[in-house]
Amino acid sequence: MARNGLDINMIISRGAQLVNEVGLENITLKMIAEDLGVKTPSLYNHITGLEELKMQLMLYGWKQMEQRIMQSVIGVSGYDAIRAGCYAFYEYAIENPGLFNVMLWYNKFQNEETMEATSGLFSVLFKITSSLNISEENCNHIIRTLRGFLEGFSLLVNNESFGNPISIAESFELSINIIIEGIKTLEEIQGGIE
Repeated sequence: MARNGLDINMIISRGAQLVNEVGLENITLKMIAEDLGVKTPSLYNHITGLEELKMQLMLYGWKQMEQRIMQSVIGVSGYDAIRAGCYAFYEYAIENPGLFNVMLWYNKFQNEETMEATSGLFSVLFKITSSLNISEENCNHIIRTLRGFLEGFSLLVNNESFGNPISIAESFELSINIIIEGIKTLEEIQGGIE
């Protein structure tokens, strides 16, 4: 790839592919530069260093995740949208294990730009849950539950931490069913109170 065409988007895109291949702990600017066919100092015209690269990868990953989830919920609503969004999250996370690590472990609350990294994603989830007969406070609790489950389950899969030979796909589906049934129960309880 010619040095003249090098830009931040190329660096981030290739960095995302490489971090999936080699892992967060092994990614280097030298590796990205060599892969792009440039000298490492050329990267500094676009980023300040490895820490900025990681922040940019985190932002890129959450943006890609948000787009994947938004695509998955087109034409569905309510519980079907929750299920579709959960599968989209999980599939993205396991298809992009290195990038997913960057997304989780880089400080998202460092500044306004990084805080906004997940705002679109959680806005979509809030719209889905708020369409149910559930209080706003409980919608936020549900989103937190979904996030904890999805991030944790995905990390366990990515790190091959499930030693039991039963199907991971079946465990994921059962977990989603249990969460949805719990939300339905909460909806029934809140619906009966109002």
